[in-house]
Amino acid sequence: MDRATIKQVFFSPPVIYTDRLILRPILPRDARDMFEYSRDPEVTKYLTWEPHTNVRYTKRHIERIGEAYREGIFYDWALELKDGGKMIGTCGFTSFSYNDASCEIGYVLNPKYHGMDLATEAAERVIRFAFERLSASSVCARCMKDNIASRRVMEKCGMVYQRDVEHTVIKQKRYVTVSQYSITSDEYLSAQHK
Repeated sequence: MDRATIKQVFFSPPVIYTDRLILRPILPRDARDMFEYSRDPEVTKYLTWEPHTNVRYTKRHIERIGEAYREGIFYDWALELKDGGKMIGTCGFTSFSYNDASCEIGYVLNPKYHGMDLATEAAERVIRFAFERLSASSVCARCMKDNIASRRVMEKCGMVYQRDVEHTVIKQKRYVTVSQYSITSDEYLSAQHK
């Protein structure tokens, strides 16, 4: 895994299919669907960004994403339902560590679709992409310690709890404790052969 490869891959992110989802680039047409969940304080409660204030803000945000794609420096996919075509969230990579070929994933999902294992379905596919396409040595994910739903997604994806890190993320002018999970390429391959 190297910087040039990552940039080349995400200059034009590939479209990926799961049983119920299409993972594709985030597009201007997604503004209303994205705003639907991005304006919700319950959604952003466990995230480092604040709720979107109006659909214009979301449109500008998506424009910035488009620019970042063109530079090969944005690594998220839109999650589109195969049935109906609605964009219900995002999943992708938040960072890469080129020294040890590791990466971190993240995800957000419209609350109307919670409890259906869609975040797990997307995260599992992104983890697979990391190992099979990017040759990652390990994949990690982090969440605020009290975000039980996100922890469950990580566990369902085969990730193993590593540690809690106190006072690491500022959320609404306060520090929070973050839990970290990870899976290595060996663990991933072992699980695939069971």
